[in-house]
Amino acid sequence: MRHITQEDLELIKRFERFSPTIYICPAGYPTIGYGHVVQEGEWKRFEDGINEQEAEELLQRDVRWAEGGVLRLIDVPLTDGQFDALVSFTFNLGTGALQRSTLRRKVNREEHAQVPREFMRWVWAGGRRLQGLIKRRTAEAANYSSLAY
Repeated sequence: MRHITQEDLELIKRFERFSPTIYICPAGYPTIGYGHVVQEGEWKRFEDGINEQEAEELLQRDVRWAEGGVLRLIDVPLTDGQFDALVSFTFNLGTGALQRSTLRRKVNREEHAQVPREFMRWVWAGGRRLQGLIKRRTAEAANYSSLAY
């Protein structure tokens, strides 16, 4: 299975920021660690919080899930930068968002020049346009457009 680069893993960590306790993210989901959405059966596990090593383990698991979603939904060859950008996007928004997006359709039609603009359509959470999402999508679009293989 293909994996994101260490550089993109660090990018995800930078945007998600570590939280040792559960908080409600701007989209309204209970979250802990580096952007791990707390599922129904996990509340008790996290009631006393987590440390950075536990958060890193959750991040690795969640990133593998996002990588699998990208591999399943994208039918064309991708550079490392393109793959990393799509994994970061999927980690943040979920496979459902990628699956139903125009972004995905443009990638699969190899309309790569139009894809960076599509990232910028995904900067809203909780009905608000968020500066943090604008910065994240800008970084993802730049990754997608990079020529690194």
